[in-house]
Amino acid sequence: MPTRDRAVLVLENGDRFPGYAWGARGETVGEVVFNTGMTGYQETLTDPSYAGQIVVMTAPHIGNTGMNTDDEESRQIWVSGFIARDAARMPSNFRSETSLEDELASQGIVGLTGIDTRALTLTLREAGVMRGGIFSGPDGDRDPQEQLSAVREAKHMSGANLSAQVSVSEPRVVPGMGESLGRLAVIDLGIKESTVHHLAARGFDVHILPESSTYEDIEALGPVAVFYSNGPGDPSASERHVQILKEVLTQRIPFFGICFGNQLLGRALGFDTYKLKYGHRGINQPVLDKTTGRIEITAQNHGFAVDAPRDEVVDSPAGFGKVEVSHLSLNDQVVEGMRALERPAFSVQYHPEAAAGPHDSTYLFDRFADMVKDHLATRTGGAN
Repeated sequence: MPTRDRAVLVLENGDRFPGYAWGARGETVGEVVFNTGMTGYQETLTDPSYAGQIVVMTAPHIGNTGMNTDDEESRQIWVSGFIARDAARMPSNFRSETSLEDELASQGIVGLTGIDTRALTLTLREAGVMRGGIFSGPDGDRDPQEQLSAVREAKHMSGANLSAQVSVSEPRVVPGMGESLGRLAVIDLGIKESTVHHLAARGFDVHILPESSTYEDIEALGPVAVFYSNGPGDPSASERHVQILKEVLTQRIPFFGICFGNQLLGRALGFDTYKLKYGHRGINQPVLDKTTGRIEITAQNHGFAVDAPRDEVVDSPAGFGKVEVSHLSLNDQVVEGMRALERPAFSVQYHPEAAAGPHDSTYLFDRFADMVKDHLATRTGGAN
């Protein structure tokens, strides 16, 4: 077995986790977070919501299924760094096209293996997620104090506006399947391809717009509905998207948002958002749908949440009528979904496209399509 280069993870509190280099060599810094999924590492790596973050996998053995183009959720790997306890040296799966390590190296992703990820996860659970850096190659031999300084000079996730880094630069269209419901204006804040496919499968002609788009750009499409995607960063730093959404609500255009889109709907309705201690990241998060009483196991990736009353219908502080929290986390009671009762708008904090993850929540795309159909029928006096 070839000798591995030494590498180290340095946390901003001074903790050091020495291990072995994996993927590209060099230095990378970011917010260190953990993901509890036992499968789906390729979807995690290519999920734009992880931009700016060093992801620690709690499952011990990562990489046995390799990498393939079919499971990519976007155009590249977005994580700032990747950490696993035991990295597979050779993939063994009929769908594999390249090894995970080769793909990390080719895309310049600095990784780390051979550390006690259980101890690291416990640190992040107790102290909260924090900035960190992986140092390998020549950077692994730098003075420890220089490494720590580089970590502490890194930007915080709080206050970060990252959607421009991950969004498309030009609009693109994915035609709907079957009978057309009409044009859907999607603001790409870091959308995953599986989400696009689910929307198109419901008959929407999906118009994916850059995050820099204006309300006038949306209006020019004449859409039957608007969709806000998942994405990275702090929702309090995306006030422009909040203002656009307020106009959508004012015009009573049907709206559906997921993950980051849920946080932006919360802010548009007049509620605040806050940073979670260590967030929800994985494919095994239990959520209660208060509308049906059904419990779903969901795929999640978020470090911020909406601060809204959980047990009662309230007036929107922004003047959009009655609002209720529709979904709750069964682990910690975090708001996992919202519904406007006097506007055609709802959102969830998790990822109903289930890539990777359970399929419990794909019904939400049907709920969205039904809401749009009902809205169109009302608008045309029942002609539709």
